[in-house]
This record gives sequence, structure tokens and C-alpha cells, in this order.
Amino acid sequence: MTKGLENLSSREYPGRVIIIGQDPSGENTVVIYAITGRSPSSQSRKLVLEEDAIQAMPTDEEAIQKGNIELLVYTAILFSSQGIAVSNGRQTPDIGSALGRSQNPEEVLSSALGKWDYEPDPPIFTPRISGCVLLGGKAALSLIRRGPDGSSLRDYYQIPLKAGEGRLIATYSGENTDPVPSFTEKPAAVEIQAKSADEMAESVYEALGPEAGKSDFRVSVACVYSGDITTGCNEIYIINRNERIKS
Repeated sequence: MTKGLENLSSREYPGRVIIIGQDPSGENTVVIYAITGRSPSSQSRKLVLEEDAIQAMPTDEEAIQKGNIELLVYTAILFSSQGIAVSNGRQTPDIGSALGRSQNPEEVLSSALGKWDYEPDPPIFTPRISGCVLLGGKAALSLIRRGPDGSSLRDYYQIPLKAGEGRLIATYSGENTDPVPSFTEKPAAVEIQAKSADEMAESVYEALGPEAGKSDFRVSVACVYSGDITTGCNEIYIINRNERIKS
């Protein structure tokens, strides 16, 4: 099931993950958002499907209040007639509002994220990762991370949508250390071999699983197979720790 996802499974603790690509047939755009967490507050969450969005929501109010709720509860994926927005934080609605401003997905992300910096969670300073898919099959990913001088380093990458291929971006590089190092790479290539959202979500969830004797940091995975963005014709599958949700 994890074949083609070695770039993900090799990372012990990637933090939050976004993958954008196409299914093997080339007929569906694929958008994946995954959460892993080490702290009790980060693990006390689930992904919830609403009418036009997938929300990161608390499962334990007491536990999540011990963390920064501004960074833990947010819209992860937003659907509109102009496209799909995805991110690891409260910048997602701004991306959603910018989807119709340009046919260049990098410009969409740049205009939407101008006021956003990396997250204020020292000493980690978690990067903000974001992505969008526009009408006409154009997509991009963004990474905003802290520079050595404290400035925000902003990178935008247009993602070619090709059958069976995807690109991955994460908040952390994958080492389980303190402080955990930020993701600094260009989007990493992954294969998308699954023909359905549920099969792909299960593959990603398995790839995020721990090696023998290591801690299980998995929280949630949401996978969207979008055949027609304009009509909102999406196949969605969500995996939380104790449940599966299909739509």
C-alpha cells in the first residue's frame, strides 16, 4: 500500500503534510492533507467534513487548551467553484478568497499569503504550508519558514499535474528531534497509484505509521479526488484515529 510513498514513510515526524497531484487515470485532481502530532494538544484533534470544507477540530477540549488553539483549530481544506485551497492553518480562507484573482496559482498563493508569516511557536517556528488547485488544472504549493535572521522566507512552486504523480510538502523535515527541524526542500515527488480516495488515504495513513518500537504520531488524513471542481464533484475520505468517513 505504501509503494510510491517512500518520500513520506522515510520521515519519522513530518508534522503536517500536503500532497497535490493526479490519480493514475489523470481524470481526478488529488489533494491530501495529513496531521501528525507529538504533544497531547496536537494529538487531540480530528478532521471533520462540512458542506464546503474540512476542518481541524478538537477531540478533547481540556487537552487542546494546553496548546495554542489559534494554531490547532482551523480550516484545512476549502472547496469553491473557483478551486480548492489547503493549508496547515488559519490562512486557508484567505487562499480561498484569492482563488479567482489569477490563472497563475503561484500568484494566487502570493497574494493570499502576503500578511502571513511562519507560526509563532518558538523554538520550533513551524512553517506555514499551503496549496491551491485552480480551474483548468493548475496547482501550486507554498512554504513560509523562518530565516536565520528571523525574517520570513517565502517559496512558491507551480505543480505540474500529471497522471499518477504528486508533490509533497511538509512542515518538518522528518527528524524526531528537539527542536524539530523545518522542511526546507523543494516539493518532493511521490507516486499516486490508488484509483480511489479511500485507497489513497489508507496508503498515506500507513506510510505515516511508525517503525517497530517507535511512537505513533498519526492523527488524521483527508484525501480528496476531484473530478470536476466547478460542480464540487469530490470523492472524499477521512481517516481519524478511531474512525473512517467517506463522502
